[in-house]
Amino acid sequence: MPGTVTGADEQITRFRSGLRDWLDANDLTPGPDRSLDGQIEQLLRVRRALYAADWMRYGWPAEVTGLGGPAALRAVLGEEVASRDLAEPGIYSMIEVLAPTMISYARPELAAAMVPLLLSGREQWCQGFSEPGSGSDLASLSTKAVARDGDWVVSGQKVWTSLAQYAARCVLLTRTGTGHDGITAFFVDMDSPGITVRPLRTMHGVDEFAEVFFDDVVVPGDRMLGRPGDGWRVAMDLLPYERSTCFWHRIAYLFTRLDQVLEQTTRPDDADLGAAYLALHTVRCRSHATQRRLAAGDRLGPETSIDKVLLATAEQQLFDTARDLLPGAVELTDPQWRTEFLYSRAATIYGGTAEIQRNIIARRLLGLGKE
Repeated sequence: MPGTVTGADEQITRFRSGLRDWLDANDLTPGPDRSLDGQIEQLLRVRRALYAADWMRYGWPAEVTGLGGPAALRAVLGEEVASRDLAEPGIYSMIEVLAPTMISYARPELAAAMVPLLLSGREQWCQGFSEPGSGSDLASLSTKAVARDGDWVVSGQKVWTSLAQYAARCVLLTRTGTGHDGITAFFVDMDSPGITVRPLRTMHGVDEFAEVFFDDVVVPGDRMLGRPGDGWRVAMDLLPYERSTCFWHRIAYLFTRLDQVLEQTTRPDDADLGAAYLALHTVRCRSHATQRRLAAGDRLGPETSIDKVLLATAEQQLFDTARDLLPGAVELTDPQWRTEFLYSRAATIYGGTAEIQRNIIARRLLGLGKE
């Protein structure tokens, strides 16, 4: 385990070295079941093992059973998990979106009780943001929460909710008033009466997403995250986390897939490989700078839209290259390449469409479009 060291960089180096030794000595290789059920089972297995050995606790505050240290330690852990293909990086990285939100906005007692359940692999959570007709336009959401006798009664529908069918809890955005100041966030138990989850089958053949219906669901008042009207702030703080450590994990995994293209192709000198590498290297450099800002305690904001555009572009370019250099793999012979190629088509949609991200860059970073 990493001990007391001088300087974050030295601590990160020692953490990575110790972690690699531990992973080499403890076999967490996934089994043959690559279904979504199998991926979730493997994810929880990995989290349980890493938490029991304390690795999952570094980079988190003591208030949630963490062992402290810079948040970059969590990025290193996720990078090793992704590069060794121990857990699917997208579902592994959800912890980096939801746990910081709980720590920042939940009552301290609630965060202390709940976050360890997520870190330790005892629970999976989801986030209820998108709705029919209000995907990237999050401010137009209409799921309502009405106060009643100290509690809140929630009615409405969410869609594209990742892994809702496996989730024990949900970070949920609701409307309690008008405009941005009328959005309020809650931490909801998914076994509450009135919640119905219906998985959605996507074109890549995996029921990763679900639509969730809330029919007069009673949520205790002490499950509010922040104060009434803080929901927009919760969302704006959550999204940059999604585009920082989570992206770092995803990039690490994509580099392993690029290596596999290089190993399998008969055209290792193809220019498309160089272009795919350059796209991934560019987004990794950008993500590294974002990680440094996060480690320094800087507040992340609209500039992470650049990270999102770069990653979506690199991901699609990588899987286009795989399709072109591994003839028939995507179309005929390799289910994993096919699934990931199809999933990559959504890279410019999920988490905020490319069009929305470019509008944010133009208006909020470059000051364009005001006239």
